[in-house]
Amino acid sequence: MSMADILTLAVPKGRILKELTPVLSRAGIEPEDAFYDDSSRQLMFATRHPSLRIIRVRSFDVATFTAFGAAQLGIAGSDVIEEFSYPELYAPVDLKIGQCRLSVAVKDEDQAHDNPARWSHIRVATKYPRLTQRHFARRGVQTECIELSGAMELAPVLGLSRRIVDLVSSGATLKANGLTEIEKIMEVSSRLIVSRQAMKTHPQDMQDWINRFQLAAV
Repeated sequence: MSMADILTLAVPKGRILKELTPVLSRAGIEPEDAFYDDSSRQLMFATRHPSLRIIRVRSFDVATFTAFGAAQLGIAGSDVIEEFSYPELYAPVDLKIGQCRLSVAVKDEDQAHDNPARWSHIRVATKYPRLTQRHFARRGVQTECIELSGAMELAPVLGLSRRIVDLVSSGATLKANGLTEIEKIMEVSSRLIVSRQAMKTHPQDMQDWINRFQLAAV
């Protein structure tokens, strides 16, 4: 088998792997043991399928690896898919894992007088600048985005911006930092993404994996 015949599946590092593992199993994907070793620095893994390997990358990089052909399939959150909006990708399967929401939050004391319906120009700290600007542009709201990669909850506390846009699950992190969710932008879950180019070059193999993940989705 040549390297051109091997498909690569990009999966995100972090907490989502715990939810993803049984999905991979139901899809018939068994990675090598090192994939489950938290102390391993390995990034590429073989599977029981000679024609499929896995790479483990940052969640935001899954879409980029897949869109530019380094991977043919990937597991990405709908937030990441919307942020990059790569035309080279489509997302045929909602895996129904990693469920949360992308929301706007402010300091608790600002909640009473910060009405989203009255916004005309806002400053927001977020790691989703494109998605955030598109969302508010639909309502005619001009948005200045300060891009951060983490510790978003500190932005209102330290005066960087009054508002943040970030993922919210239970809301416990917001509460612990004195913040309140005031508007939901979108529901988020993890999706199977596929390269449109790979669908042309490996149509049967790609469709087979799509079918497997459709059956594996809970």
